[in-house]
Amino acid sequence: MSLKVAVQMDPIEGVDIKGDSSFALMLEAQARGAELYTYLPEHLTFHDGRVTALAYPLKVRDEMGNHFTKGEAVTIDLKDLDVVLLRQDPPFDMAYITTTHILEMVHPDTLVVNDPFHVRNAPEKLFITQFEGLMPPTLITSHTDEIKAFRAKHKDIILKPLYGNGGAGIFRVTPQDENFNSLLEMFAASTREPLMAQAYLPAIRQGDKRIILVDGKPAGALNRVPQSGEARSNLHVGGKAEATKLTAREEEICEIIGPELKRRGLIFTGIDVIGDYMTEINVTSPTGIREIKNFGGADIAALIWDAIEGRLA
Repeated sequence: MSLKVAVQMDPIEGVDIKGDSSFALMLEAQARGAELYTYLPEHLTFHDGRVTALAYPLKVRDEMGNHFTKGEAVTIDLKDLDVVLLRQDPPFDMAYITTTHILEMVHPDTLVVNDPFHVRNAPEKLFITQFEGLMPPTLITSHTDEIKAFRAKHKDIILKPLYGNGGAGIFRVTPQDENFNSLLEMFAASTREPLMAQAYLPAIRQGDKRIILVDGKPAGALNRVPQSGEARSNLHVGGKAEATKLTAREEEICEIIGPELKRRGLIFTGIDVIGDYMTEINVTSPTGIREIKNFGGADIAALIWDAIEGRLA
């Protein structure tokens, strides 16, 4: 199936091809004969009923330091495309949300992956609240007294911004931590958004597992082990990637959430699991598929394109 595909993403010049899932998806699309374009979110335009983007024709290569060639910029009408991959990184702010509204104008005539309506309505740290019994004790609030009461009950907690990403702004607050009040003041001064507080899970020392689901089915997993003295397991802050397999509990979690992911048109998702609990459902720009393949796991980029072509057919 020869497709016209545009990728809405951050600048391709800054992509780390060793671990970038968007790049893996572009390589696979190109191998299947797709005509590729890339554009930045700020180059998306609505005008008199048309949705266009200032885009660059693109060729990609799996070569460090020589991973792409861009053609001359052209204005493309998104209704002339088969697929748009919604792949820019968060923050999940109003600029991001606005792009989902604009892309919704062309979907599903042009298939947007993931479905922009459901991306907008499934923020990663809020979506998990719809699945009772799968997440650790969790509080979402701006109310300082509620956060203090949560800490008094659970003692050792994690504080994080509700719409952050990549481990930014995540703090572990132990019972002896004297910076707790200062942290609350800092968050209050920097954002009007609520905070998420969760009970600290000691199982994080064994790793934070990223599980990739394709069209609601588990396709592979990667364990991320935090460095000593670090509460975050994200790879770009020093977490160590390890090969892994799913436990019975993780299979159960996937069976519970999978049908809802498929119903919502969330073809490519990644969930984070610590011990027996799911802590996030990533729907904006999940990562991990290159690392999983490098550890001998499935070629998830191929599975995603199989699912996309199935939807188009």
